[in-house]
Amino acid sequence: MKRYIRNAITPAVLIIAFSHTQAARALDYDSAYAYPAGCVVSWKAQVFKAKWWTGPGHTPDEVANAANPWDTSWEIAAQGTPTGCPNEQAVPPEPAPGDPGEPRQVLLSTLLADESRLAAAFPMMEPVRRSIRTLDNASVEAVQPMRKHNPANVRRVEAIVDAAKFDYLFPLRAPEYSYNNFLKGMAKFPAVCGDYATPDESEAICRKTLATMFAHVAQETGAHEAWRPEPEYRQGLVYVREMGMTEQSDSYNGGCGDVNWATEAWPCGKWADGRFKSYFGRGAKQLSYHFNYGPFSDAMFGDATVLLDAPERVADTWLNLASAVFFYAYPQPPKPSMLHIIDGTWQPNAADIADGRLPGFGVTTMVINGGVECGGTGPEHAASANRISYYRAFAATLGVPVDERETLGCRNMKEFTEASAAALPIYWENNWTTTPGCKLVGYQTAFSALKSGDYLRCVRKAFPEVEIVDDVSRD
Repeated sequence: MKRYIRNAITPAVLIIAFSHTQAARALDYDSAYAYPAGCVVSWKAQVFKAKWWTGPGHTPDEVANAANPWDTSWEIAAQGTPTGCPNEQAVPPEPAPGDPGEPRQVLLSTLLADESRLAAAFPMMEPVRRSIRTLDNASVEAVQPMRKHNPANVRRVEAIVDAAKFDYLFPLRAPEYSYNNFLKGMAKFPAVCGDYATPDESEAICRKTLATMFAHVAQETGAHEAWRPEPEYRQGLVYVREMGMTEQSDSYNGGCGDVNWATEAWPCGKWADGRFKSYFGRGAKQLSYHFNYGPFSDAMFGDATVLLDAPERVADTWLNLASAVFFYAYPQPPKPSMLHIIDGTWQPNAADIADGRLPGFGVTTMVINGGVECGGTGPEHAASANRISYYRAFAATLGVPVDERETLGCRNMKEFTEASAAALPIYWENNWTTTPGCKLVGYQTAFSALKSGDYLRCVRKAFPEVEIVDDVSRD
């Protein structure tokens, strides 16, 4: 089975960045650094461009050895392309440990006020936080079909897709993808098929949400066998594990032995013999790599190590479908979440419109697979065309009107950029000043602005010599 999600959440280990004047100078590739998307480097008399965040040691030589374009973050740029990273500001390395000087203190109330002030500068921060809120796992585990006390969003889903319709839509599904697991996966994220201004609007958005999710699931895990009597859109949820992979596979763990912040934040689990566990594609969205399993585990359990130690749970439990809902609800700046595309929270700005990113099903494919399936002026990529066909079929089955003006494909779209309306900085980074605090950045770090408590964790990491005095808690 071919997997298409390669860039869901990608770590940046040490970001090398340049001012506009530095961008004009030649930038030779250095294996000690990581490069953000858009960086152009010189390497062995050629010029290469980073398609997404590229960690240390990933040399441009990967281009010649890659079986597929998505297997490497580099691409060959035209000779004469200016080298540098013009869209980033310089980020100096962490200073070496030394004499901390006089002990310093900072009030907890001051840090919490700073966090609120920094987040408030981005109006989309609060809607994003609300959209990714989760239900406690005890309540999720209690969900059963037709249970009177099911969460409101689950009852809405049941009214649209009951067990019989689920069986009809996914007749070839693996037994691990049960209807009950589907409901639990939805229950974990109350904002998905949640409440909007009116009951009619809530139902309409839920129907469109399900048609969108099902179309992408059919592409990612479908049998794609034209000879079957079931049409291809109803052949989804066949694969629980990436084809050819088993729990004992020794793959998708290449970065696990590195010593960097990513492996500190998301430490790979090990077998008894010392081998790292494998983070190949599992579940309805084929979650892959430890830097995706860790954040998903954190969202599900408040602990990144749960699924890093037991990645098989993404295949064998209700997490197999919750992972698809997670991917639907979470943004990947500068990309918006698919949820915010479908419910209209994301509205394209002038840069989005100029690059062809318009509301509709097509831009959700751009979110999933970027330039792999989208862009160019030729015919629609085969995988994108599949998704469109499946979406039309699911929409018809679920009573979703498809406006003839809706942009269903993505062949004329350019990838999301920092100029997009969805370019929300959602990670905390050392503020590189003498004042204890962190700043919001667009590249990935170990500290998420969407997770409670991560701002303080960032400050403690960046300023270990500073004592945080708790003037907020009361006995």
